[in-house]
Amino acid sequence: MNDREMSCNSGGQFMDRGRMNQNGVVQPLLTDLYQITMAYAYWKSGKTDDQAVFDLFFRNNPFHGEFTIFAGLEECLKFLDSFHYSQSGNSNLLITQIQICLFTISFYVADIDYLRQTLPEGIENEFFEYLGNLTAHDVTLYAIDEGTVAFPRVPIIKIEGPLIIVQLLETTLLTLVNYASLMATNAARYRMVAGKHVKLLEFGLRRAQGPDGGLSASKYSYTGGFDGTSNVLAGKLFNIPVKGTHAHAYITSFSSVGELKTRLLKHKQTGVMEDLLEHAIRHRQMLSHVLDVSTEESSEGELAAMVSYAIAFPDGFMALVDTYDVKSRDTEQITTQVPNDIKSRTSSQLTNGAPPTPPTTPSNGTNGHHHQQQQQQHSPAALTTLNGHTNGLSKTVARTAETEPSVTDLSTTTTTTVTSSPSAATATTTTTVNNTSTSNGTAYLPKYVEKSFRSGLLNFSAVALALNDLGYHALGIRIDSGDLAYLSCLAREAFEKVAERFKVPWFNKLTIVASNDINEDTILSLNEQGHKIDCFGIGTHLVTCQRQPALGCVYKLVEINGQARIKLSQDVEKVTMPGNKNAYRLYSADGHALIDLLQKDSELPPAVGQKVLCRHPFQESKRAYVIPSHVESLYKIYWQSGKICQMLPTLEQVREKVQISLKTLRNDHKRTLNPTPYKVAVSDNLYNFIHDLWLQNAPIGELS
Repeated sequence: MNDREMSCNSGGQFMDRGRMNQNGVVQPLLTDLYQITMAYAYWKSGKTDDQAVFDLFFRNNPFHGEFTIFAGLEECLKFLDSFHYSQSGNSNLLITQIQICLFTISFYVADIDYLRQTLPEGIENEFFEYLGNLTAHDVTLYAIDEGTVAFPRVPIIKIEGPLIIVQLLETTLLTLVNYASLMATNAARYRMVAGKHVKLLEFGLRRAQGPDGGLSASKYSYTGGFDGTSNVLAGKLFNIPVKGTHAHAYITSFSSVGELKTRLLKHKQTGVMEDLLEHAIRHRQMLSHVLDVSTEESSEGELAAMVSYAIAFPDGFMALVDTYDVKSRDTEQITTQVPNDIKSRTSSQLTNGAPPTPPTTPSNGTNGHHHQQQQQQHSPAALTTLNGHTNGLSKTVARTAETEPSVTDLSTTTTTTVTSSPSAATATTTTTVNNTSTSNGTAYLPKYVEKSFRSGLLNFSAVALALNDLGYHALGIRIDSGDLAYLSCLAREAFEKVAERFKVPWFNKLTIVASNDINEDTILSLNEQGHKIDCFGIGTHLVTCQRQPALGCVYKLVEINGQARIKLSQDVEKVTMPGNKNAYRLYSADGHALIDLLQKDSELPPAVGQKVLCRHPFQESKRAYVIPSHVESLYKIYWQSGKICQMLPTLEQVREKVQISLKTLRNDHKRTLNPTPYKVAVSDNLYNFIHDLWLQNAPIGELS
């Protein structure tokens, strides 16, 4: 049996030995100090034999939505399996030290020795001996399946066991579930707005909250529905598809074709070495007429970079096409205003789903050899907005923004005249205010951004056709700036022209990838504008969950030694639902989930076809009868007697579970704007129990 195979004991309990490789920082000391001080106080109070039940749940769905994806269960089980405080002379100490060597540690010390140094003086040695012998053997963990849709107040994990040990688990379990569930939910929302046919890639490692945050983001974005990641280590650890292209740095590292050290590429079928650059230059000349782009408008350095990259990856050629802004050496007027007839035509075409016809860009005798000099003569930086959401600029424009006037009002037209002369370059800026508004909420593309894109599009198409001559197919392009809806339509129109003119049908299928600070609202706006994007690369907004950085899971004591416990608060939202409970999901005849029902663990489960009274836990008048067509018991025992009791699903299976579970919700629960709240109720028996216990524990006031 290899290390990826399952072992099963006589009771049918499963343990996937290969999956138990755990993040080395997840250990008993990854907790808050007060958990350990409480453990000592419990111990000193003689509560070592007390049995407790804790509920782990959240109070509100994230991102103004009405559902949450539960994730992180596997990591919780790994933590229970490895729970043990290391002691001096323990042979496992060295392993622990090696696992956490990612962090700078100047000395090695066992957990128990560290706690002796850290806790207040006077704590008895017997307590440290007690801690050293603690394991999770006597703990029982109930949970809903990982990847299942969950809702507020319904415990997603229920922990039973000795009071001290289950108290010590609190912080670690919360940190393992909170971000994982938040991240999976965020990813699932992106998947819903993008649609099932658009690819989603996670590009967030560099923006994530540290290395572990980056790895967790890659794992749980894949769980939530993303198709791959740029994170190579995540790909290795979690078997997630790894994807990527290249950065602007690769393009700008070349300034001319003379820098190409090799131009030869072996033909895929014949094996004959051919000059890829010669093929590309020949095709570029023909393409200039098809795409209405002068070869003098394109960058020679960009062409060299693309040829170089294509030689390195002939079967995986995906190019970034928005690096250079190549302008005329002669006087050129650049304006952020596009004539009204073009605005009208573009708006109409986008509305009808057809790609827009780009504004004609005059050929001004620009020579690609002079791009470095001309980059110093940029027009004003301007904002391109998608229905009120800033969607970025050409990277080149951004680099020159500090020395150029900025446009902050879309109703203001700024015109810059740039004059190049042998002696000096002078710039005159005039500003005129007009009442012209944007069409359909879109600010039209500045010509310098379009020219940057046209240079990349021409060079990419030339290199792609050159590869085709040698038996290879390019993959596509990435757009990282500008008006993504407009540029994607422009690119798709260009690819269709090339496919028809050169009889290469696969050119129609080239992938268009878009990146550049994309969020959920950006995708919704692009959908409204009829974009032609096949894949989104999403980083910052995804991995940092900028709309809501924390889920807010809590861990509350609900029973001790068989006696229910309730936490009271003036804020009804913070009142806990006491006692050991079971949870059920009731379904309607059409297969959609109707309501989640909490019951006391002593109650019989609801039956199919039988009327069930469902009550709001705190509002007496809110109640309804439900006759379920299907009843799902939400909890399974995942950990008991020191063993995992269920076969753990693979990451792919959890990913599939997310989509299956989401399909059980009605669309109005999942919509992004004003979703219908999903109902969570309690049984009539539990309702009365909660309110009786509330009255017993609430103090009686006195008026004087």
